[in-house]
Amino acid sequence: MTRLSIALAMQPSRTEHVLTAETLRRLGELGHLLDPQPLQSFDDDRARHILAGTDILITGWGSPYVGREVLAAAPRLRLVAHAAGTVKGIVDEQIFDAGIAVTHAAEANSVPVAEFTLAAIIFAGKQVLRFRDLYVADRNRDRTHPMQRLAIGNYRRTVGIVGASRIGRRVIELLRPFEYRILLFDPTVDIAEASSLGTEKTDLPTLMKQSDIVSLHAPSLPSTCHMIGAEELSLMKDGATLINTARGALIDEAALLKTLGAGRIDAIIDVTDPEIPEEASAFYDLPNVFLTPHIAGAVGLERGRLGDMAVDEIERFVNGEPLLYQILRRDLALIA
Repeated sequence: MTRLSIALAMQPSRTEHVLTAETLRRLGELGHLLDPQPLQSFDDDRARHILAGTDILITGWGSPYVGREVLAAAPRLRLVAHAAGTVKGIVDEQIFDAGIAVTHAAEANSVPVAEFTLAAIIFAGKQVLRFRDLYVADRNRDRTHPMQRLAIGNYRRTVGIVGASRIGRRVIELLRPFEYRILLFDPTVDIAEASSLGTEKTDLPTLMKQSDIVSLHAPSLPSTCHMIGAEELSLMKDGATLINTARGALIDEAALLKTLGAGRIDAIIDVTDPEIPEEASAFYDLPNVFLTPHIAGAVGLERGRLGDMAVDEIERFVNGEPLLYQILRRDLALIA
């Protein structure tokens, strides 16, 4: 049996820990790794030489665009295994048209996002950040001790999940052992499926109005752009928390900043639009905002899960088994 040749295309500075020594060893057993140093461009002599013999291309964050030029340079290409989340912006539709299989590791990336979200929900319900700020500022418990009598905590609180996406469903699963009431807004999910997930299907206004904590997990599509605007924010309870680990474009940020500036709600924000807020943005300074630099997804050692999932898919491909995480062209309109 002819061993398939494997090439890598990703930015090493952004993908450290994705391909560990053990992962590379497994790849060597599955096929012939043409070069352990990833391609960072497809338009030089080295890239053209490697692509000419490539059957399987492993891409990752920082990969050059896989489009017409790659099709011309890699006549043997049969599989693109993306060792990261979305393939949008990486893989051209022509790759699908050419009959090349495409798979991704978004399922692996969803694990740390869901874990981050669970932690954010628990901290939000318990008002951990407010306790921390007051305790540090006062260096005594004169203000934090009375707060313990307030209607806070996580017992029987209502959590609203916007989007039964891959990550949204994983968050719901992680919430299951806790005593939350979970509302779900997703037009693609019917009442029966919502119930099977352990949630109550509802419309967006009802979810925004009844939830103590709202967590966004919808894909960034033209139809979801600014789905959370001034009207939706106005429905939120005083003291409620909005969590966004999905995409910044889901929220009208001008409306959000105005609402946050009034101090009526809190926010835990991991993603913004633009990706890095302007230096003068109030996101950095508002006391009721917990801002992180897009770290909910795989960082550090968590990235190893991405490489493992890509290699698992390659092993299935080599053995003639169905791919578990294949992306079809029709999926592009629905995925983030």
